[in-house]
Amino acid sequence: MTFIRFSAALACALGLAAPAFAQAQIDRPECVAPANPGGGFDLTCRVAQTGLAPHVASPVQVTFMPGGIGAVAFNQFNTNRADDGSAIVAFSTGSLLNIITGKYGAFDENSVRWVATAGADFGAVIVRADSEYQTLKDVMDDLSTDPQGVVVGAGGSVGSQDWMKGALLMREAGGTPMQMRYVAFDGGGDAIAALLGGSIEVYTGDVGEMVPYLDSGDLRVLGVLAPERLDAPFNEIPTAKEQGFDVEWTILRGFYMGGQTSDEDYQKWVDAFTAAYATEDFAKVQQERGLLPLNMAGAELDTAIAKSIETLREISIEAGLIQ
Repeated sequence: MTFIRFSAALACALGLAAPAFAQAQIDRPECVAPANPGGGFDLTCRVAQTGLAPHVASPVQVTFMPGGIGAVAFNQFNTNRADDGSAIVAFSTGSLLNIITGKYGAFDENSVRWVATAGADFGAVIVRADSEYQTLKDVMDDLSTDPQGVVVGAGGSVGSQDWMKGALLMREAGGTPMQMRYVAFDGGGDAIAALLGGSIEVYTGDVGEMVPYLDSGDLRVLGVLAPERLDAPFNEIPTAKEQGFDVEWTILRGFYMGGQTSDEDYQKWVDAFTAAYATEDFAKVQQERGLLPLNMAGAELDTAIAKSIETLREISIEAGLIQ
């Protein structure tokens, strides 16, 4: 089931139609990754850091604010940094899910300003290079016959998007999410470290995180949770659907700012991203990070977020996460 699916063709067309702008004059531009280094939020900020380089007057600095799978940062940018015009914060579909399920506290999707997208990513089923699991079928067989014997882990608690991926796999294997033996970590980087260290056997992460690990040969991706096979460098990895398992998970990646940010500061970031979308260099950065070139900024992203929140809220009710 694809929860957030957008048209790649439309996204590319939007990017090609975008006008060019002069360099945005942003004072000490910062991208906050709301987790430890190495996971999807880190990846998202690196897209901004590299992709915006020609379009902002000063380099974008990446900083880390772990805690609560994004909750600490979300609260910071709704309180003492609510008007910080120099900083954007990375978010994903999982962040939207956390907002819906109340994991970010009293603040909701209307409490921040949605700036722009970095692209789209896809869920993946990942194991260590020396794992006994050679195919996704091997994992699914064990989940079906002995779910407690498979230690699954990811950068999110029960109800998070990474947990949802495992829950969907568990359901496809004929069981229930509550049968899954799941270990939660504070971000993808910690989960990958646990996988490499042998603390977990299967990581339900994102394919975009895997580029450096595929090059090093430390990890293997058994299946991509995409509607169809991806382009290089992931073109050799089969989808779950190809292997007979009807499981999909598409991840929107992007950035928000504090809700009290001035229109002027907000527009500087929107303009910088819009200018970047019009270039081949930004598309190259997306591809290198394993992202689909999904390009939306400003009001267009606001509309997409509203629709996504509505869809995710319906799914969360169906899953019993909220009432």
